[in-house]
Amino acid sequence: MKKTLLDVVFRSDKRKNVLLLLQNEPQEMEILLNSLGTTRQALLPQMRILEDHYLVSHYDDAYELTTIGKLVVNEMVPLLGTTDVFDEGIDYWGTRNLDFIPPYLLEKIGELKDCEIIHPPLTELYSIHKSLNPEYKVSSTVYVITTILYPGFNSIFTEMLESNVTIYYIVSQELLNKIRTEYRTEFVHFIKNKSFKMYVYNKKMKFLYFTFDSVHSLISMLKSNGEFDNRFVLCKGQSAVDWTKELFEYYLEDCVPVTELD
Repeated sequence: MKKTLLDVVFRSDKRKNVLLLLQNEPQEMEILLNSLGTTRQALLPQMRILEDHYLVSHYDDAYELTTIGKLVVNEMVPLLGTTDVFDEGIDYWGTRNLDFIPPYLLEKIGELKDCEIIHPPLTELYSIHKSLNPEYKVSSTVYVITTILYPGFNSIFTEMLESNVTIYYIVSQELLNKIRTEYRTEFVHFIKNKSFKMYVYNKKMKFLYFTFDSVHSLISMLKSNGEFDNRFVLCKGQSAVDWTKELFEYYLEDCVPVTELD
């Protein structure tokens, strides 16, 4: 009796990893063995199972995905990406309100690769770009969308602008009101700088903030009950940056530029 395809794919790490290794092109057995760190004797029984279920075929000593195998792997990759993201901090993700992420990006959340849950001192949150990467000026642009304003913003923004970093800065309506009444002088100065591009988002923000540059992506989410703490998700790499940029652009569509604080 044959196994179900789910059993074939996910009940053996060797079989699962073989399928992933064959995703882009056929591979010689020797390459598979080296990649998996195993022996021919240990791998051959798993290869036979994959062949018996029409997921791979082989010629000489090389293996490749069948048409069915390609279809299965194409579905495996996003699923594994999603589980990898959540596995790194399921207690964090499972207690957060994810409603602020549009469905089309939620389906691609596996692109947030190389993530970890960070719990920094409160005063370090706003200077995270510099603390993570002292040479942050290599990132020519920094994007921020936030409902909060932390101490130290004046010196941080000033230093970035003096280093020719362009800042895209989206704030909630509540935060804009606070800026107008308590930090007008500082932000009037920023707005006059062509590299500081400020916007207001007039709808409700169901998150604390998120920000990204050319290297890192940070997201701070509210708990399911609406409370917040200073933990956030830090992700690295181009895939995560691209995903967060799409999220930023989603919110930017409903923003209004702030060119003066009247």
